[in-house]
Amino acid sequence: MKMTITRRLLLLGSSAIALIASLPRLSPAQTSRSRLTFVLVNDIYQMSAEPAPDGTARGGFAKLAAVVKAERARGPVIFVHAGDTLSPSLMSGIDEGEHIMVLTNMIAPDVFVPGNHEFDFGKEIFFKRMAEAKFPIYCANILNPDGTLAAGMRERAILTIDGIRVGIAAATDEEAVILSSPGDLKFPRAVDTIEQQAAALRKEGADIVVACVHTDRAKDEAMYRRQAADIILSGHDHDLWLNYDGRTAAIESSYDAHFVTCIDVTFTTRTNDGRREVIWQPEFRIIDTRNVAPDPEVLAVVDAYEKKLSSALDIPIATTAVELDSRNATVRTREAAIGNLIADAMRAEADAEIAITNGGGIRGGRLYPAGSTITRRDVMAELPFNNHISVLDVSGKSVRTALENGFSLLPRAAGRFPQISGMKVVVDPSRPVGQRVLSAEVGGKPLDDTRIYRIATNDFMSRGGDGYEMFNNVREIVPGHDGPLMTNAVIEYLEKIKTVRTGVDGRIVFRS
Repeated sequence: MKMTITRRLLLLGSSAIALIASLPRLSPAQTSRSRLTFVLVNDIYQMSAEPAPDGTARGGFAKLAAVVKAERARGPVIFVHAGDTLSPSLMSGIDEGEHIMVLTNMIAPDVFVPGNHEFDFGKEIFFKRMAEAKFPIYCANILNPDGTLAAGMRERAILTIDGIRVGIAAATDEEAVILSSPGDLKFPRAVDTIEQQAAALRKEGADIVVACVHTDRAKDEAMYRRQAADIILSGHDHDLWLNYDGRTAAIESSYDAHFVTCIDVTFTTRTNDGRREVIWQPEFRIIDTRNVAPDPEVLAVVDAYEKKLSSALDIPIATTAVELDSRNATVRTREAAIGNLIADAMRAEADAEIAITNGGGIRGGRLYPAGSTITRRDVMAELPFNNHISVLDVSGKSVRTALENGFSLLPRAAGRFPQISGMKVVVDPSRPVGQRVLSAEVGGKPLDDTRIYRIATNDFMSRGGDGYEMFNNVREIVPGHDGPLMTNAVIEYLEKIKTVRTGVDGRIVFRS
């Protein structure tokens, strides 16, 4: 009996072995790991590093080049430039961004997405500069009037690096049509564009989707919330900004390469029975370029351009038929001809109804007799703070409050004293603070407290500087960080008019 049972068990075991042997063999799961670094820079205008009070310096093309070269030496890199570089800068005001393309070509981004400042010199110059690029330009939402993709733009791509399929989608802010001068080019919504391109990339087999965008923070955050892409690399707001929730990362790298953000991504790839799964894990590094030695090759080119700029600054651009007085006692206490000139230039640049700038921002401290020659360097000396023009929609009531603030410290000389364009104001400095403006006119009509006026001011004042807090919570048409340089606006205005003929013409009248 025992023999029978044992034999049956043996027979059963033999049958089981035969059955298992007849089943299809399962392949063991295959796992591999790879590493890729994304390097992000955005909004880089200045050629040279910006000196700090402690003797160090941050940013500039030579330090950026050193960072990028060091990262490329460490391993595979995708270097992303998130736009805004052709303008604004003093040198770009002279050569329309030509030097920027030479310097950027020396570093050659793997991905470049145009920002709104790429259009500051118009559509024709934009295409001219992009044609000079020795690097790929991605942007799916810069379209011709007929809706086709603009020349030189790549809609999207999948870059295969160490077996990882990296999907690249790119878009620029649709507000470029307001912030700059792209002519008849069309800009569909950036967030929608990225979602559409990302969906297409995933269908095409991308393991990870990277959105390279030049968009404002609200649009960045919308893409982040909606998980439009796995990694969002942005420019535009000039912030050092990093968000990561375990699924999506969104980053911006300050401006002018003061800081450069690197994302070291480890990819784990598992393949089982033909099914492929890729898991990515990021590590974030922020490089402070204060501690980076500049790349000698790029620094030599930058130095050559700085010498060229220095020579160009001494070329006469206009003469003055009236006396211009930029001494503190003038620009901080009363209407000044040079204040009128600067405010007129700002208003013309912004196509605004009103311009208001603070007398404390005019710093040359000089008297230019009638008949004097004016150079670019003179304008730089008068406006040394590299302020940008902000364009705001402001109620008449807030304009009146701004004027009251400007006159509030009289008779003492004060930096907040307003130099204006497009307005005439009658002031009684002997009255209580807040009640000194007796009357104000805009375009020959009384200032209407209920009406919205478009005004040009400087970015310092639009942030509430010198007591102009009333400009803090208004609609920004062109944000301060994104507007043209005041210096360039005044230089261009002088080059256009050739001769300054507007003196003190009764824009600010004192009565008691």
